[in-house]
Amino acid sequence: MHAKIFSLGRSGRMQGLTRIAAIALGSAALAACTSPAYVSPVEVTRFSAAETALLGSGTIRIEPATGLDPQSIEYGLYESQLASQLAALGYSVVQGEASQVATLEIREAVSQPKTRRGPVSVGGGGSVGSWGSGVSLGVGIDLSSLAGRPSEQIDRLVAGTIRGAGGGSNLWEGRAAFTATANSEYADPALAADRAISALFNGFPGESGETVTID
Repeated sequence: MHAKIFSLGRSGRMQGLTRIAAIALGSAALAACTSPAYVSPVEVTRFSAAETALLGSGTIRIEPATGLDPQSIEYGLYESQLASQLAALGYSVVQGEASQVATLEIREAVSQPKTRRGPVSVGGGGSVGSWGSGVSLGVGIDLSSLAGRPSEQIDRLVAGTIRGAGGGSNLWEGRAAFTATANSEYADPALAADRAISALFNGFPGESGETVTID
């Protein structure tokens, strides 16, 4: 058996090293995309006053909680979903004077979970002695910051109250919270709003003081 020896010139060596770097970067991109999407059930807690017969009828207007921008796109998405739910319950949703008022609060927090996977490195070397140096050139890329890196986690909480327009104690209040990773479908604010508001009013008014989970 005769072994054939191929000698690479300068350009050939550079092309080889470029291919190594390309493979390394491709592996990094693949590793970064392997974290699976996650969506938690929606945790819902609600409280009702004794006068539940007043709920689900008459006129109602929606107001943002203190600190929310009513002109923001995100608030508009949640307000639209809330208006649809209230209408389905039997309310007539209006902009001005109303017999009841629904207050909407939205909170969101984004965090980066820590990865539990160890570092991954990809390296390659090629002799460049023909250039006159006689040293070895190495290509090394540390993928520890990318390999298996989990997606950002988005925690959302939606809270609402219903009270008489004249003031007084709340007739009803509730909150719904869930977590979804940024690579899940519920990173979309419109889908997140639909899921949270639908869960909040599922089985309205709900058992007062009870916390339930809804998939």
